[in-house]
Amino acid sequence: MKLIEKVFNPTGKNHVGTLIFFHGSGDTGNGLTEWLRFLLGKDLEFPHIKIIIPTAPVQPYAPMGGENSNVWFNRKRIEMDCPEIRTSLASIYDTVNEILKRETSQGVPANRIIVGGFSMGGALALHTAYHLNRDLAGAFAISSFLNTGSIVYDSLGCVTEDERLPDLLMFHGERDTLVPIEWGQTTFDELAKLGVRGQFVPNRNALHEIKKEQLMRVIEWINKLIPEPREESSPSKL
Repeated sequence: MKLIEKVFNPTGKNHVGTLIFFHGSGDTGNGLTEWLRFLLGKDLEFPHIKIIIPTAPVQPYAPMGGENSNVWFNRKRIEMDCPEIRTSLASIYDTVNEILKRETSQGVPANRIIVGGFSMGGALALHTAYHLNRDLAGAFAISSFLNTGSIVYDSLGCVTEDERLPDLLMFHGERDTLVPIEWGQTTFDELAKLGVRGQFVPNRNALHEIKKEQLMRVIEWINKLIPEPREESSPSKL
C-alpha cells in the first residue's frame, strides 16, 4: 500500500539516517507536520537525517462506531486489556516494511533508522522496532501503549540474550485522560522485562498531547543515536 508522505530531506550534504514519525489516530502527515512546526517555530529538520511523516490509510475504526478515519490499524476499544486485531496489524506491517526496505535500498542501514510516533503512531513505532525489525537504531513513543498480550511481547520472548535491541524513549502526560499514564508505564515495564533498554519520562502538566519539552528531548536523543558526521578537516598548507 502506497501512503501519502511528507518528506524533509537533510538540510546538509550527507544523508546518513532516516526518521519515520507516525501521527496519532484521526490525524494526517500534514496535521502532524503543522503541530511540530507550531511547537518548534519551524519545521522539524536535521542536517544529516531524512524525515518521513506518512499519513495513515482511511479505514473503518471501531472506537468511532465503524466510521472511516485515518488510522494505522483497527482496534475494538481503546483499552489496554482489549486484544489486538492482528489481521489489521498485519496489513500495516506490510506497508511499514515497504518504507523500511525503500530506505535500506537507498543506502541507509537499518541501524540508522529511527521510528517514533504519538498515541497510536507510537504504538506502531513499538510494533515496528520490537516485532518487525529489531535492527533499527531506536524507537520513541509519546502517550502510547501496547495491549496486554501484544504480539510485540510474544516476539521479544524469542530474543537471545546477546541480541542488541533498539533503544527506547517513552513520554507520557500525567494528566492524560485518554491513555492513562499507567498504561504507558506498564508497557515500558513489560518491554524492559524482555530486554529493552531505555527511559520512561512522565510529564507533570501534559495531557494527551505532544509538548515542546518532549520534542526537544527527542531531537537530542536522535542526534545521540545518529550523530552528524564530522567534516574532515582539510590538510594545512605549508
